[in-house]
Amino acid sequence: MTFGITKMAAVAATVVGLSVAGTATTYAADMDIVDTAVGAGQFETLAAALGAAGLVDTLKGDGPFTVFAPTDAAFAKLPDGTVETLLKPENKDQLVGILTYHVVPGKVMAADVVKITEAETVNGAEIKVSVDGDTVMINDATVTAADVGASNGVIHVIDTVLLPPEM
Repeated sequence: MTFGITKMAAVAATVVGLSVAGTATTYAADMDIVDTAVGAGQFETLAAALGAAGLVDTLKGDGPFTVFAPTDAAFAKLPDGTVETLLKPENKDQLVGILTYHVVPGKVMAADVVKITEAETVNGAEIKVSVDGDTVMINDATVTAADVGASNGVIHVIDTVLLPPEM
């Protein structure tokens, strides 16, 4: 993906602007990723899934992590019964695979996202990154708020749950 400096700056400013205009300003960078997400009130399903997958302690760790966090509305877009099925203990491995597909090692800020076309996730599969005007897409998910700071990384809010390629 090739952008001129002006184009990258404009897209980065727009993405960062989403976080300022959206919910990002209500989060404190002194809380870790999990506490920041829980405190937002729109990630209850994600928090429950992290608990069921045994990933809470990991995402409360040092990091840094970049999390593409689907909202409760994003989880609601999945077919009926999907979330309930994934939360069952016998489906823990599948749930871990999905959740770790939302995490990229390191702290990837909006200004960095516009410079890449893909990124390797913690589960080993790659996500695709595309920018079209003011819209940043992670696979088929739209980033609705970016650069939500946390003590151990950054959260970018997305409107769709990402499913790894093998699913």
